[in-house]
Amino acid sequence: PLQRIVLDIWGSASLRTGGEDLALALLLMGVLPVWDDGSGRVSGIEIIPLAVLDRPRVDVTLRISGLFRDAFPAQIALFDQAVQAVAAREEDAEWNPLAGTVYGLEGQARADASARIFGAAPGAYGTGIEAALADNSWQDSDALGRSFIAGSGWAYGGGREGQRMDDVFALRMQQADAIVHVQDHAEMDILESPDIAAHEGGLAAAAQAMGSTPTLWHGDTSRPDAPKLRDMQAEIARVVRGRLANPRWIEGMRQHDYRGAAEISRGLDALCGFAATLPTRFDRQFDLVFAATLGDPACDDFLKAMNPQAREAMRLRFVQMVERGLWHPRLNSTMAQLDGEA
Repeated sequence: PLQRIVLDIWGSASLRTGGEDLALALLLMGVLPVWDDGSGRVSGIEIIPLAVLDRPRVDVTLRISGLFRDAFPAQIALFDQAVQAVAAREEDAEWNPLAGTVYGLEGQARADASARIFGAAPGAYGTGIEAALADNSWQDSDALGRSFIAGSGWAYGGGREGQRMDDVFALRMQQADAIVHVQDHAEMDILESPDIAAHEGGLAAAAQAMGSTPTLWHGDTSRPDAPKLRDMQAEIARVVRGRLANPRWIEGMRQHDYRGAAEISRGLDALCGFAATLPTRFDRQFDLVFAATLGDPACDDFLKAMNPQAREAMRLRFVQMVERGLWHPRLNSTMAQLDGEA
């Protein structure tokens, strides 16, 4: 059973959904919000007894974005309140792994062990690996994972408000059984931006750097009546076929000239980010994207004419993936096409 989950929460999604991700975190822990009848706002929490919950509680760690940190201090305090209440319950560790983690600890040791909200340093944004992914200066996935921990190891809630706790965050990543990011917007997908790869892939790389291989999930609640939870690798493959390497989508981007070319290049950047951080290979996906873009004369001519900078950036990305051993092209002619313009 999944005992420990790391949930990646963004402020923008929380604004759109009214806090669905935080509600999910509370529900997994076996906690309900208490609503104030007069204002309609959450005024506290209620712990669901195990006899009513009828399942083990999940130990949830939040990795919050900079916007969430800045916009939702009350929600951060509420979640920490829930964490401390669950940790204080006299329940068997098999049914309450959070309580089992802090059992017998006192004072500062207990406070550190119960930290469950992490993000960038106060005033900072991002994960700490965006620049390395953008300029191809990273060493390997483990180094990216360690950089992610260093950039996200600041604890919030419980009076911490930006206390550096890299070692505690690293332990949370090492113990994670699953990593989850939920997408709420129908106009977005997992390859929409390299930032998504930095967050979702960065969490996976951080766990891997700590010797863990948690289940990686990408949730989709863009249709509230039909939510989906997909394996992260499968979601990337699905979006490559459905959008990034789809001739119909590329044809649509060609109607937007310079900006359309930039969007095509942006999708490849995201795919490269996932290839750098996830413990899986995407050879088939790179083959498909290359065949639909630089390997397609019509699309290649479009890129050269409308945005040669984006086209050159794509060529360099493909070459970098080959040089790093992250892509073994199926066709020998692929490298000839790429090297011919070096």
